[in-house]
Amino acid sequence: MDEPSQVTTGLLLAVAGSIAFSGKAIIVKLAYLHGVDAVTLVMWRMVFALPFFVLMAWWAGRGKASLTQRDWQGVVGLGFCGYYLSSFLDFWGLEFISASLERLILYLNPTIVLVLGALLFKKHITQRQGVAMAISYSGVLLVFGHEVGLAGPHAVWGALLVFLSAVTYAVYLTYSGQLVQRLGALRLAGLATSVACFFCIVQFALLRPITAAQVPEPVFWLSLLNATACTVLPVLLVMMAIERIGPGLTAQTGMIGPMSTLLMGVWILDEPFNMWIIAGTVLVLSGVFWVTRPVDRTT
Repeated sequence: MDEPSQVTTGLLLAVAGSIAFSGKAIIVKLAYLHGVDAVTLVMWRMVFALPFFVLMAWWAGRGKASLTQRDWQGVVGLGFCGYYLSSFLDFWGLEFISASLERLILYLNPTIVLVLGALLFKKHITQRQGVAMAISYSGVLLVFGHEVGLAGPHAVWGALLVFLSAVTYAVYLTYSGQLVQRLGALRLAGLATSVACFFCIVQFALLRPITAAQVPEPVFWLSLLNATACTVLPVLLVMMAIERIGPGLTAQTGMIGPMSTLLMGVWILDEPFNMWIIAGTVLVLSGVFWVTRPVDRTT
């Protein structure tokens, strides 16, 4: 595949993955209507997803060299941070905040990746990028302040949990690129997410009695939908996008995610749609666009 075609394919994969991921918050909020908690819900999501991920890892690893100890350390680290911890914190945060605010916070990922690059690899943050980051975070704060007025102090805790989820996923994006090149997108996605499934199931076994696994029937179906359409499929799409265009550009192409979540939240969950939400969304998207726009070296 020539370079332009590879970039185009990578962008399309990243956009499709972003849309698929954006449906997760809607499904989680619908499941919470049936009285389940984050520990139980994320466990069922991963139970349904595990067979797909194991099959993915086996299929992609056929005829290839065994993983080294260093590879396994990377797989376990990425699986724990990027899929287990990020997913659990996100699910937990959604107990307290709207799907729209959750997606706006998660959309700060490119800015967090930028900060991690500065802290870990001494990459310079330009003045333009700093201003753009300030615009993005002002948009989140605008929506957050409006939601605190409606939901009270619980929204503070929920927003913090989702922000920590964004941080852990940014760590995953920062460190996944080299391992993807060594192992391939399918194999790494299958292995890392299988590890995450194991952590989620063990967490449930340690924190909840076995009777807590008995949930209303709609939760089973919502979890199955979450596991397939909003977990397995987007993980696959994003990893394939990273393989083609790298983690930075993959993060940039998710601009459609917050908008799709916002529209689905209004349509399905009857979440508010007002000038606060619109203004905050515009600020976040504008700021992230400027953060991720390539710097013109000729000026």
